[in-house]
Amino acid sequence: MFYGHRTGTAPEKEPRVIIAEDSVLLRSGMTRLLEDAGVEVLAEVGDADALMGAILDHPEVDLCLVDIRMPPTFSEEGIKAGIRIREEHPDVAVLLLSQHVVSRYAAELFGGRDITRVGYLLKDRVADIDEFLTVLRRVAGGGAAIDPEVVSQLLSGHRGNALDRLTPRETEVLEVMAQGLNNAGIAVRLTVTERAVEKHIRSIFTKLDLGQDDHDHRRVQAVLRYLRDHDRP
Repeated sequence: MFYGHRTGTAPEKEPRVIIAEDSVLLRSGMTRLLEDAGVEVLAEVGDADALMGAILDHPEVDLCLVDIRMPPTFSEEGIKAGIRIREEHPDVAVLLLSQHVVSRYAAELFGGRDITRVGYLLKDRVADIDEFLTVLRRVAGGGAAIDPEVVSQLLSGHRGNALDRLTPRETEVLEVMAQGLNNAGIAVRLTVTERAVEKHIRSIFTKLDLGQDDHDHRRVQAVLRYLRDHDRP
């Protein structure tokens, strides 16, 4: 369901988590869910300032689970906090949850060539608890995850720039790639050969100026790197 990649190996132990969510009910529910799964919740906070303080109080934290809209304005406090965490505490993973796609700071959140320890999921699409826990552990372990709907909406705002370099078929391949399908799955979805898919993906990497890095990592970059390079407030 979620598009992402994993780097390295899975963590040997469950991640230690700080939850930042202004709703007491949701915060308590997420705490119960994680603790029942064996995940240690180090702290529960209701705003971005408290989140940054909790990280200092708990330097052993592995991942922060952050609601994008928190007090005082309930607009972008969470995503701004996520950016700050990635800058000031690069070893701490950030998994953002939101009711809606907030694109203003998305490119900055996923900025840098090393797209690791970061995730962005829509709350309404996190229906499968096991899958959600898998994503949380993936991000905590050094991977990345992004909801396909987030990718779709973010890319739709950038049609007038580098994506214009792509052919209609390459755009289709990119959109299906963003749903997490491998080459075989893309070939089945688009009714083409795997060799054709490989050719299109190589062309996408070239047109979006992606280097010769790890192939799976470049698949993530293909839908995120462009946003980093061209996003504007």
